[in-house]
Amino acid sequence: MSSKNGQLNSLMMKMFENSTEAIFFFDPEGTAIAINPAAEKIIDPEVLTQLLQGAKRALCQSCRGYTSDTNLHTCLNCYLSSSQPDDFSSFQVYLETRDAGVIPYTATFHTIDAENDVRVFMLRNMTKQFKTQERLSQNTMMKHVIEAQENERKRISRELHDGVAQELLSALVDIRVMKYMTSKEEILKKIKQTEATMTRLLDDIRNLSVELRPAALDDLGLKAAFRSHFKRIQQSYGLIVDFKSDISKKRYGSEIETVIYRVCQEAMLNAIKYAQVDVVKVFLFEKGNTLHLIVQDEGIGFNLLDKPIGTGLGLFGMRERSEIMNGDFEVSSGIGKGTTVRLYVPVGDLRKEG
Repeated sequence: MSSKNGQLNSLMMKMFENSTEAIFFFDPEGTAIAINPAAEKIIDPEVLTQLLQGAKRALCQSCRGYTSDTNLHTCLNCYLSSSQPDDFSSFQVYLETRDAGVIPYTATFHTIDAENDVRVFMLRNMTKQFKTQERLSQNTMMKHVIEAQENERKRISRELHDGVAQELLSALVDIRVMKYMTSKEEILKKIKQTEATMTRLLDDIRNLSVELRPAALDDLGLKAAFRSHFKRIQQSYGLIVDFKSDISKKRYGSEIETVIYRVCQEAMLNAIKYAQVDVVKVFLFEKGNTLHLIVQDEGIGFNLLDKPIGTGLGLFGMRERSEIMNGDFEVSSGIGKGTTVRLYVPVGDLRKEG
């Protein structure tokens, strides 16, 4: 038995010496008892000297915080001084390294000798995994963006073909017919018909232009752009929009205003397509340095766990837009319970008077 224990001790020492993971042994006061070569390679020389000399909590000079449930970097309830070290069986920590700057590590910190209260701190560099995950996320997002762009181009193409092109063709036919008319009354009648066709065509082009980028959003701000958009919705679909806002003529950064407008535009479009309602409520207000958008209907609703109707890119696009501005996006719904879309975007000092 002693032979096996000796072999195990030898293997443990080899692991300690040759492991690519950084390994530290600490006492309850954060004083380093032992440090393996992999750990010595990543720690700044001055900090390493203090660690080897037994300075308490010397590692804090290199530590940039760990990731908790509420913060990406925090020192609250530090793992080195926690009365419950086993709570840190697996977590993420950031260290200022000797040559590579701040590096994210996956870490474990737990007691290995309860009698002497000895704790082990083990680190594995996660830079490569993070970069792989980031590339995957970027590729996935790019695919969604390209798909959304193509769907939008298809929609615009249909609008041009079924609306603008047909109206132009009708006007062209009317003009050609007039060449063969001899009655002045017939010519005047055809001119009026052509004028009506051209007026509808102009309206179609204006509406398409506004959908692509409303001038009111750039010139007058969110409140005016919303009122203009809701007026067009009422004229086109008969949907009444109960709009309430207290932002007056306040202006925000162009990106913030665009995100708020596009999310509202998409939420309204979903209500028109699927909610089966006559009234939609929209609230836009600022509270606690945060801009709040709420789009609410009392329609048929849907189960959030079910596969989205259509492509699902609408909800994805709204969520992506909110994340770009560090905002929070929420959708609450249920069968027969209507749907509520909420967007919260921090504005801080980005507001300005119109």
